[in-house]
Amino acid sequence: MSHRTTRYLLGAAIAPLAALAPSPAAAQAGTAASDGASAPIVVTARRRDESLIEVPLSITAISGEDLNNQGALDITEVAENVPNVTFEVSRGTNTTLTTFIRGVGQQDPVAGFENGVGLYVDDVYYNRPQGAVLDIFDVERIEVLRGPQGTLYGRNTIGGAVKFITRRLADSPTAEARIRVGSYQQMDGIASVALPVGDSGFFVGGSAALLTRDGYGENLSLNGYDNYNKDVFAARGTIEYAPNADVFVRITGDYTDDWSHPRQGHRLIPGLVTGAPVLDDVYDTRAGLENPRQRVEAYGGSGTIELQVTDTLRLRNILAWREDESSTPIDFDSLPQQDVDVPAIYTNDQFSEEFQIVYDDDRLAGLIGFYYLDANATTNFDVILAEQGAAIPFPFGPLPGLTAKTFGNVDTETWSIFGDFTFDITDQWSVSLGGRYTHDRRDSRGLRETYLFGPTAEFGGDTALLIATTSDFNGSATFEEFTPRASVSFRPTPDHNIYASYSRGFKGGGFDPRGLTTAAPDLNGDGVVDQGEIYDFMSFDPETVDSYELGYRGSLANGAVTLALAGFYADYTDIQIPGSVGFDSDGDGINDTFVGVTTNAGAATIWGIEFEGNARLGRDLAALGDSLRFTWAAGYINAEYDVFIDNFGNDVANQRVFQNTPEWTLSGTLDYSIPAFGGELLFGTTVAYRSETSQFEVRSPLDQPGYALWDASIVWTSEDDHWQLGLHGKNLTDHRYIVSGYNFINAAGGSTLGRDGVLTAFYGDPLRVFASARMRF
Repeated sequence: MSHRTTRYLLGAAIAPLAALAPSPAAAQAGTAASDGASAPIVVTARRRDESLIEVPLSITAISGEDLNNQGALDITEVAENVPNVTFEVSRGTNTTLTTFIRGVGQQDPVAGFENGVGLYVDDVYYNRPQGAVLDIFDVERIEVLRGPQGTLYGRNTIGGAVKFITRRLADSPTAEARIRVGSYQQMDGIASVALPVGDSGFFVGGSAALLTRDGYGENLSLNGYDNYNKDVFAARGTIEYAPNADVFVRITGDYTDDWSHPRQGHRLIPGLVTGAPVLDDVYDTRAGLENPRQRVEAYGGSGTIELQVTDTLRLRNILAWREDESSTPIDFDSLPQQDVDVPAIYTNDQFSEEFQIVYDDDRLAGLIGFYYLDANATTNFDVILAEQGAAIPFPFGPLPGLTAKTFGNVDTETWSIFGDFTFDITDQWSVSLGGRYTHDRRDSRGLRETYLFGPTAEFGGDTALLIATTSDFNGSATFEEFTPRASVSFRPTPDHNIYASYSRGFKGGGFDPRGLTTAAPDLNGDGVVDQGEIYDFMSFDPETVDSYELGYRGSLANGAVTLALAGFYADYTDIQIPGSVGFDSDGDGINDTFVGVTTNAGAATIWGIEFEGNARLGRDLAALGDSLRFTWAAGYINAEYDVFIDNFGNDVANQRVFQNTPEWTLSGTLDYSIPAFGGELLFGTTVAYRSETSQFEVRSPLDQPGYALWDASIVWTSEDDHWQLGLHGKNLTDHRYIVSGYNFINAAGGSTLGRDGVLTAFYGDPLRVFASARMRF
């Protein structure tokens, strides 16, 4: 879909709202932004409605209204306001999400690896990271839970969980249209409508978004290709049935189609053979790969039923399925010649069922649940090295197109039983106990082949000749674990909560589909690589973490100040470390492909402190009321490997660091609002700081030194909340910072993959300014 077509459809999508929307007098009156910002946020972290003070967990909740006022565009921006968290767009992609919480996460998006951090959209777990960089629209709030989760949520996640919660449909006719126009030809249109169906208790609603932007840079090898552009269409439809307070049924479907150009990297070094210079603009690229055409398509549906059986008993069922397919041309070396070009296709599908029995009699509250997930993930890519292939001797002369093909298929079937209950011993003391039994089964196939005259047929080739099968591996494994949780909390007054907790997290093992059986080492030194050694090389074990936390939540000055302070300590064992190393498949002395090498590093100790707060100031200024608000978040983390056994059996713990885990994460947001122009004028600014961040377990030139981002917004909202205008600035200092990359350069500066060397960086967004307008009826 072209930008011109997208913008035409944008107008067509928004125009009908004028006819669908009721008159302002008939619409339900909203509240001003300041009211929404001041009101306490109710969260569902423990599967029931509670205020933040009541929850004995490390949780940050950000309301949709605050996200709107800040001009937040996608889920990665949430990390600016949450301590010890990293959300970023994965390298070489536009919509694949990389997440880390307290040092635990998963960087590789290929099949075979489970997420360390769970992403939930309306209680539906997203099994794969593709298509998970969610754009923020039609959202009620986002909750970020830090530490292992498993006794309250469908899928066990070892690092934490992110809950993306959309708004329920209003009980009266409503409609909303939003437009954003800004730098780099940004033009976003978002429209939503909700209508009751008579007095039957049925409600129908839908929302659609067209999000477009030119690139921050250019592809100098492919005429007409921007780099870091955006061209996304997303839609969501909902049917709800709520005839009374005891029954709620929701059926939703969503669809996302991303036609953005390939996001290619910026070389940090000149070409080792060609001498290609480093480009001046970090958002420009010379990547020459354009097949397959970049596209990400994701869709799914879910059904939720909640029945209040008695005053104390509620039943809930969540049924869901999802599918997505990503076609992406990844040019590792970011040069026009075919030297480590990797066209790739990822496909995923999942079916999940979750049933809960929720009990609450004021003294005892909790749930028992069952969860089932059946998922498939495939990874299919070529590694093309045509220039090296041209040097291969052959009776008919030199032949181009040396291509190493990888196909990985992973089936996951998991089920679990979990429960968690809280008992109020007295009005001040309460204790919680929970546990989960998890049964994971993983079936995997890894196929590696070598071709001449590539690429292969899936990526546009029609002459590829198979010359060798270097790996054809089938593996199956089952992993079982019981993970407990316990906490005790003391509330000296209703406004203060002191708690201590313990939880155990677990992530199942699996198989690396990028592994190469012919590259398996002779581990026992008997001169023969047997099947057991091949299995050990291709597979990896589960990892576990034992997490301890001591925390405080409180409200001071009649609710004008809220505080949350937590200290945590974790023993992290059998840590899964996925990685890739160059491999010489044809013996010509040049590494012409890469091999997945996943190890269980051993053990690590992680500890840290988190401090969050919100203060509404200016209460003594009668003209201003609660008009000045300061929100902050500070996180410190010390994450160190105690044991890290490399592929040669050596303990290299003192040479390894945690990836995507800065020691310090700090942020502060100041909002100031005044009555103006028949409504409210809000001035907001945020500064977020992250200390030095390593991209891998070994330090490299891709590591990002500490940096700060400065955002600011001015938002006017009419008194009746029907109209809103905003001006937003992002990264106002125009700082350049690395978020991910590829590194196949050795300590001496030589290449470990390909001829010209691979040291490629991907950068965060530059300075952008955009205006927004919202019409709510």
